[in-house]
Amino acid sequence: MMMREQFDLSSYLQRARQAIPPSREETVPLVEPPQGPLYVGADLGTAYLVLVVLDADRQVVAGEYQFAQVVKDGLVVDYMGAVDKLRAMKTRLETRVGRELTSAASAYPPGVPLAEVRATANVVEAAGFTCSGLVDEPSAANYLLGVQNGAIVDIGGGTTGVAVIEDGRVVYTADEATGGTHFTLVIAGAKDLTFEEAEEYKKDPSRQQELFPLLRPVMEKVASITARHLQGRNVEHITLVGGSACAQGMDRVVQQYTGIPTSIPSDPLFVTPIGIALQQANHINSESE
Repeated sequence: MMMREQFDLSSYLQRARQAIPPSREETVPLVEPPQGPLYVGADLGTAYLVLVVLDADRQVVAGEYQFAQVVKDGLVVDYMGAVDKLRAMKTRLETRVGRELTSAASAYPPGVPLAEVRATANVVEAAGFTCSGLVDEPSAANYLLGVQNGAIVDIGGGTTGVAVIEDGRVVYTADEATGGTHFTLVIAGAKDLTFEEAEEYKKDPSRQQELFPLLRPVMEKVASITARHLQGRNVEHITLVGGSACAQGMDRVVQQYTGIPTSIPSDPLFVTPIGIALQQANHINSESE
């Protein structure tokens, strides 16, 4: 995991944001290409594909993300689409860092069947990587967050994943349908927009206050899922991650439903993919010792 001495998560994620732009055709090489080993995390989400590259100091040096509907509820539903997009992202990042990226780790939602977990690895390998490992998403997120006792709730595009952490270890996980895709569908219906138009509408910061009353019922569904899975457990704090955690008011609604203090790190979309890369770094280095 990350070294916790004087670790500032907010500053770390702000620096990561600068290194992870949305997908684009033009790629500018880094002024100072990283030296030493590189670690790659590939997050195949319901709404977004995210690829991040860490250097030997576990800092994010490059990355990319793009909207893609190639996974549904943790299951790969467009295999070739996922491979093509991930391969193109890999090529652009290699141009950026000035080196070939040979291996990557990935992750899966809790409760996904083993065959589908393998499908995720197959996508990573077909895109040109060696898949160095797979980890469940809550454990991946905690490689960055470093929660010792509490809960991590990953609000993705299609599902909400809940994990309980005790003494730094994931002791309980659950995953249920409801996430950002449901937000988008509600907006599309209410505003008479296509799904793609509604997705852009949802991400517009200036629309967040307007959308809160519209999206609150879906937020309450996420909160009720969270509350049900945490019932009877001694959880003192909840951390929300995943792209859909960005919806204004999400933390307030979850806190109201659960009665548990709830917070969201800056840029929650990047927490899990960075955690995946950190897990790869730890795995590779532990094997070499």
